[in-house]
Amino acid sequence: MQIYQFPCYLLFPVCIAIGYFICIAVIRKKQAAKEKKVQQLIEDSKREAEKIKKEAELSAKAELFQRKEAIEKEMQETKIELRQQERRLSKREDNLERKVELLTKKEKHLDTLSTNLGIKEKKVDEKNVELEKIIEEENNTLLKISNMSRDEAEKLLLTRLERELDIKCAELISKKIEEAKENAEQTALSLITTSIQRCASSHTAENIVSSIELPNNEMKGRIIGREGRNIRAFEKATGIDVIVDDTPGVIVLSGFDCVRREIARQSMEKLIVDGRIHPAHIEEIVKETEKEIEQVIMETGKQTCFDLGVHHIHPELIRLVGRLKYRTSYGQNQLKHSIEVANLMGILAGELKLDVALAKRCGLLHDIGKATGSESEGTHALVGADLAKRYDERNEVINAIGGHHEERPVESVYTVLVSAADAISAGRPGARRETLEKYIKRLEKLEGIATSFNGVESAYAIQAGREVRIMVCPDKVNDKAAAKMCYDIANEIEKQLEYPGEVIVTVIRETRFVERAK
Repeated sequence: MQIYQFPCYLLFPVCIAIGYFICIAVIRKKQAAKEKKVQQLIEDSKREAEKIKKEAELSAKAELFQRKEAIEKEMQETKIELRQQERRLSKREDNLERKVELLTKKEKHLDTLSTNLGIKEKKVDEKNVELEKIIEEENNTLLKISNMSRDEAEKLLLTRLERELDIKCAELISKKIEEAKENAEQTALSLITTSIQRCASSHTAENIVSSIELPNNEMKGRIIGREGRNIRAFEKATGIDVIVDDTPGVIVLSGFDCVRREIARQSMEKLIVDGRIHPAHIEEIVKETEKEIEQVIMETGKQTCFDLGVHHIHPELIRLVGRLKYRTSYGQNQLKHSIEVANLMGILAGELKLDVALAKRCGLLHDIGKATGSESEGTHALVGADLAKRYDERNEVINAIGGHHEERPVESVYTVLVSAADAISAGRPGARRETLEKYIKRLEKLEGIATSFNGVESAYAIQAGREVRIMVCPDKVNDKAAAKMCYDIANEIEKQLEYPGEVIVTVIRETRFVERAK
């Protein structure tokens, strides 16, 4: 049996053809599936679009409905406002109509009043004419009776009126002046009395010499040293004179510089206690004491400023305040005087509703120029003002320092208060001391200055020399001359005398008329 064999060269094309048809079939199947899927997607999209469209239409309708409601609500509110405005306008129109009616009535009333006024003016003019005629007739009658011309009568009348007015004006002026003086004196006395009562201060009197007690007379020889070398070294180091006399157990230190005298006193006491007295040790002790005194001065200045509540002061001014501790004026300790003036300034400023801190500052620094001693030229007020200006103090403080003795123009009320407080502190009894001889000489000098003027009948110094009363001859000195004499005497006293506080000059002119009734 012969088996038919298929040719191998035809197998490959057959396989390719079969594969081709299979691929075509698979591709067509996939395309059909894709087309079906796409068709499904299109239908889903259409359904989704329909759904979205319906939702959009619903939301648009809802939004339109809401907007419509809002618009209707606004329209309703607008209508209400318009109605309210219409009511207001109608009320205003009513008010305006009423005002117009009132104005019309007032115009009519004014027209009536003007008409009546015109009638009254005419009547007044007529009466004036009648009065002028009557006055003219009376004047003619008076002229006939008095045998005087019209000008003479007018002059006589004016002269009498002027005299009466002068008398009344003088009485009124005198009355007002007396009232002003009484009120001013009462107010000033009240302020000063209150200030003095509220401010109490003790006073110490110091001299220009300091006495030191020695343990024995042998110490005098050691202080003097061989050929006086110790005492010369001490005087050279301190600038203070050492007086060794026959008084047993005592030596005296003399000098005008209170600070250097205090340094010398403490140095001498240390040397006496130590026992080693020779030039090298003297210089060492003096330098050590100078440092201690300088520290005491700064601490005293700081403590004083702190106690008074005066802050933000330049350190150099604080040092000068501390130096016042060793300075005296007419036996009155200058630091205590400045503290007292500051306290008085605070009280006075409080009574007058002024700045108390600024017032105390002015009072504390008012005599700061005295702390410089002989280092600066000029009066203590001007030197102190320059110091305050140099260290940036306020203008009120500078003027208070420079003007409290009237050496500069007064520009502030604090300057006047410093002058008053300074006079109160210096003038109070026991504040300053002076010898009986000086006291009597000052009284005699006061009376001598007063009696040196022409027209003075007698003069009396009273109130411990704080007032001088002068009697003048009334036939030689009139009132105006008496006022000028009082001013000249006060100026002459200021030029020739030195005194604490102030001196009141009173000139008295008295005229007496005596008649006898029989």
